[in-house]
Amino acid sequence: MEKTLDVKPLAEKAYELGFEYEKKYGGCSQCIIASLQDTFGEQNDDIFKSSTGLVGGVGGLTDTGCGAYVAGAMFLSSHTGRERSNLDDLDALHKTLDVVTKLHDRFIQEYGTAICRNIHMKLLGRNYYLQDEDEWAKFENAGGHTKICPEVVGKAARWVVEIMYQEELISKINPNEGKNI
Repeated sequence: MEKTLDVKPLAEKAYELGFEYEKKYGGCSQCIIASLQDTFGEQNDDIFKSSTGLVGGVGGLTDTGCGAYVAGAMFLSSHTGRERSNLDDLDALHKTLDVVTKLHDRFIQEYGTAICRNIHMKLLGRNYYLQDEDEWAKFENAGGHTKICPEVVGKAARWVVEIMYQEELISKINPNEGKNI
């Protein structure tokens, strides 16, 4: 017996995990991957590990996509993307581009950008170069890991769950097992 999934509790769980992981551990890209994997009962250490360098706008340089955005796109892609054995699968490629665009649109709607340093500017009033110790300390003192980035990671995790539901990548729950199918 199957019933329709109420996505709100799942999306809220992803938000809460993302917020708490980012607040406790830092590393936006890995924290969103961890929160989504935990939300869906998945574990893929290769995806988790490969998201390490995406932190802080890739490499802590802040000049490219927000790590939560890029890793959120990575997680979505892991559910829709092409298989190595089927590189000519243009349907999977186009589906992936579509779902990632939906995540991008959420970032634009909320922050006006998906670029790490521009999100800093909007939420903190300035950009922080995260590879510099003094800048890192200023970022922390400004609430970078107590409120700002945890909120960004939490929201991005919620949006990924909502997009997965809207795109029917998750749609039902098996009441006997409690697992998404």
